[in-house]
Amino acid sequence: MLQHVIDTAHELGADTIHTVIGHGADQVRQTISDDIIHWVEQRERLGTGHAVMQVLDHLPDDARVLVLYGDVPLIRKQTLAILVDHVCGDSLGLLTVTMDDPTGYGRIVRDADGNVTRIVEQKDASVDQQAIREVNTGILGVSAAHLKRWLPQLSNDNAQGEYYLTDIIAMAAKDSVEVASNQPADVMEVQGVNNRVQLAELERWFQLQQSQELMLQGATLADPARIDVRGNLSVGCDVYIDVNAVFEGEVTLGNRVHVGPGCVIKDAHIGDGTEIKAYSVIESSTIGENAQIGPYARFRPGNRLAANTKVGNFVELKKSVIGEGSKISHLSYVGDATLGARVNVGAGTITCNYDGANKYQTIIGDGVFVGSNCSLVAPVTVAPEATIGAGSTITRDVAASELAVARGRQRNISGWEKPKKH
Repeated sequence: MLQHVIDTAHELGADTIHTVIGHGADQVRQTISDDIIHWVEQRERLGTGHAVMQVLDHLPDDARVLVLYGDVPLIRKQTLAILVDHVCGDSLGLLTVTMDDPTGYGRIVRDADGNVTRIVEQKDASVDQQAIREVNTGILGVSAAHLKRWLPQLSNDNAQGEYYLTDIIAMAAKDSVEVASNQPADVMEVQGVNNRVQLAELERWFQLQQSQELMLQGATLADPARIDVRGNLSVGCDVYIDVNAVFEGEVTLGNRVHVGPGCVIKDAHIGDGTEIKAYSVIESSTIGENAQIGPYARFRPGNRLAANTKVGNFVELKKSVIGEGSKISHLSYVGDATLGARVNVGAGTITCNYDGANKYQTIIGDGVFVGSNCSLVAPVTVAPEATIGAGSTITRDVAASELAVARGRQRNISGWEKPKKH
């Protein structure tokens, strides 16, 4: 959640991001890495006003300050930009929202002319004030000079014994500083997270926003409510994404890419016209145009596939380069390998790339045919147009156009008794 807020602050062009931390401070520091973050620890948790006080000594007097919250992750840049524009010597920006049920929120109190005069917290509000439906989001933009004048005047003489940041609104009104309020386009922008139920609600709304953006870009989603984008997804024209697909990190889908149900794609580039069939997992790989992947294929990191390749069901790839038109159709493991163009790898074939201590390369040239159930013990090179007979274990290099057969002679034993179940 905090990373979302920090990313939005970056989009606004923040010079410095002062992040006030308390409970779990060390874990937060270890998790978030950003050069312009200035960490400030609030050793006593005495309210929002007290939290902002911890930053005062680090603010230049001429700074424009935007107060954001780490548990309000989905606030939009466009909404905040309006608040920042209101920050000047005689004005501050306040973000409010109108709710059907304002219970628990500070109420926005206005005078007869509609000017904001103060904010009253729920526990301190009168019966009439509790009926007010316009409430405070806590998000505001204000000059550092005003903060330095007002925050030292805060008192904790209230029902919660805390220093309310909201009390500066009454101070602004007293000093004839205009409180310019505006509201977000959607109330979900300013929803905070206090428990896992609220977290799940925000996640679903966030995913729906991303689904709508993808469809506006030209993607067809089988069900906009059943897709998860956990990073940045870029799509070309006429992309189709079936249900329950998950995208993580940086993913690019070219034109006419088809993603089947249940696929997980992370940090990958998928070329035009490629089809990723059901329940395939692709991580840190690049796939060329018009490829056929899956179903149930697994790409571990580091693969590069050329155009018109095929990696079929129950095939696992790792750190491999697959040349144009090559096929690994089913039930194979290919790791630390380089395959040329037009290679056919039969079912059940594995590259034995690990000797228990080190990894080795398998090189397969253009036009090689590898029969079913073969083991290629690396390091080994199979030259172009060679053929590997089914069931072979290849431990030596194979020259161009040779047929390699490496398997024991078959014996049929008469009178063999099958094992009996105890």
